[in-house]
Amino acid sequence: MSDRLKKLADAGVSIWLDDLSRERIETGNLAELIETKSVVGVTTNPTIFAAAIANGERYDEQVRQLVDKGESVDRVIFELTTEDVRNACDIFAPLAGEESADGRVSIEVEPTLANDTEGTIGSARALWSAVDRSNVLIKIPATKEGLPAITAAIAEGISVNVTLIFGKVRYQEVMDAYLSGLEAARDAGLDLSRIQSVASFFVSRVDSEVDARLDKIGTDEAAALKGKAAVANARIAYAAYEEVHASDRWAVLAKDGANPQRPLWASTGVKDPAYPDTLYVADLVVADTVNTMPEKTMDAFADHGEVTGDQVTGKATEAQAVFDQLAAVGIDFEDVLVVLETEGVDKFKKSWTELVETVKGQMAAAAK
Repeated sequence: MSDRLKKLADAGVSIWLDDLSRERIETGNLAELIETKSVVGVTTNPTIFAAAIANGERYDEQVRQLVDKGESVDRVIFELTTEDVRNACDIFAPLAGEESADGRVSIEVEPTLANDTEGTIGSARALWSAVDRSNVLIKIPATKEGLPAITAAIAEGISVNVTLIFGKVRYQEVMDAYLSGLEAARDAGLDLSRIQSVASFFVSRVDSEVDARLDKIGTDEAAALKGKAAVANARIAYAAYEEVHASDRWAVLAKDGANPQRPLWASTGVKDPAYPDTLYVADLVVADTVNTMPEKTMDAFADHGEVTGDQVTGKATEAQAVFDQLAAVGIDFEDVLVVLETEGVDKFKKSWTELVETVKGQMAAAAK
């Protein structure tokens, strides 16, 4: 087992892999990562599935069977992806006991529904039912339309991974949606201890957008702030999480058996080669959080990552100072957040189109 990754896990950070394929499942690679790299969960998205299906002969037989039945491309995607997630859930099931928030595998609602509340709720129900494993998390985007869908899903006892969170205010709305869902679930007589949730706060994309704006400003003061916004933003989000979980409202739910909605640091692969490739792992170490990583980032941390204690708790004031400096040089961070969410939803939908085209190609080959 990687000593560095074990040290990260010992610090209370749950290490999740941001990737999945049938090859990983069937060759034993996924099980091996649990043993060798302290991996305790998996996140997926349509781009990940598109790559897996395009490069994996292990899907051919199932595609052929579904084509012979005359299934639509959307149905083929649904069957292929839910089977992979179901099988991954089985691999992680031993880690997902009653006392554990880990051992979870995430699958996204159809991204074209990002601005459709009722459609998102329907997609979440269908995925939850089809995977039929208590340790699956249904990914719902943190759009305005997604917020009531989060509440509705939680109220029905569906465990949720809220995705595409970029800023503190929207994150606060996500946490409120979760608590409202828990309250409704409790009032309906559901066992709150069986409901799990994480809130996926995106990291690297913040630096990408802010750094591009700092480059345009072009001053020495602006250049000195590059690479600082993303970590500061995440630290401010964590302070908001602490505030909610210190509230009387949360205390009542916790007493009734509710699980915290853990912060999950997403988009943690470093995009700027000028920065340390473990930046968004090492600088966001704090207990009871999740860091979902591409395997490249995981390998980098296993090789040279350093854990130097809690890097988040109590750092909100320091983080706010970064944003004060960003504002002083001309960065409109509210506009940054609008751009990031808009682009995030667009990428979310584009990844679905990519998956559809990939599966259409596989279906055409199977029909020959």
